[in-house]
Amino acid sequence: MRAFQISSYDNAPQLKDVPVPTPTEGEVLIEIAACGLNFADLLMATGTYQDTPPPPFTLGMEVAGTVTAQGPGVTSPAAGTRVVVFGGQGGMAEHGVFPAALCRPIPDSMDDATAAGFMVAYGTSHLALTRRAQLQKGETLLVLGAAGGVGLTAVEVGKAMGATVIAVARGADKLAVAKAAGADHLIDSTTDDIKAAVKALGGADVVYDPVGGDAFKAALGACNREARVIVIGFASGDVPQIPANIILVKNITVIGFYWGGYLKFHPQALTDSLAELMQWHAEGRLQPHISHTVPLADAADALELMRSRKSTGKVVVTP
Repeated sequence: MRAFQISSYDNAPQLKDVPVPTPTEGEVLIEIAACGLNFADLLMATGTYQDTPPPPFTLGMEVAGTVTAQGPGVTSPAAGTRVVVFGGQGGMAEHGVFPAALCRPIPDSMDDATAAGFMVAYGTSHLALTRRAQLQKGETLLVLGAAGGVGLTAVEVGKAMGATVIAVARGADKLAVAKAAGADHLIDSTTDDIKAAVKALGGADVVYDPVGGDAFKAALGACNREARVIVIGFASGDVPQIPANIILVKNITVIGFYWGGYLKFHPQALTDSLAELMQWHAEGRLQPHISHTVPLADAADALELMRSRKSTGKVVVTP
């Protein structure tokens, strides 16, 4: 089978011919139909992600496909079941083995490409805004990087929870995508003063930040009293230092959030979150946005779309 693998951090990932893996105890073999890419895949390719496995390994954290074989001790999901799974690696390939316990059935109403890009992006925004920030109806949610993989879902989830959403993105085309997802107000980070623009709109009660850097600093300065700032990631490459005097004076709470961490200490939170999100999708409350679907043969191009910020929403690779 073909797999897009990292052999060492000094070399770019390459498409290789490797044996089809055999599921061991507790695992299932999946014929992969689609793999949703995440910013973390870019970090894993250079060994800088917090959960990067030792090379060699296959990139691709979340997949959708069909179970074709069960390992010892596995009774469910059965062969022939369409499932989605966050495996952390192994997704950019034609087949992969994954823990059976992490597999979730895909509803008939959802196609494979949508399912492959659904779990991490929507799960991140939903759990961050519900469990961690406790966003309330009528509050103002400021979303940085609002046209990206997780940012766009934060716009949708925030609207579904009854918030007024301010979207920050780069350029008119990306802002149009955020507006289509339900954003109430738009700020162009390439031309506008984020802090001044947000304050003119009444300030932010909750900030969703997958960007970091100067955008974080501007958003912090536009926070209302008792605001909550959710730190999702650092797509800018700049990890900001938090001025404690500002969070003290305004009674601001800065919240760290790592979706994948819940797999280790509270997996039920992820299961419950995904169940609600699947219901929202079935009800038509969520409209997943995939800007590019790329064949596995062009996997390097798929990563470059994210690296160069030419994508919006999700990029999906299909074998």
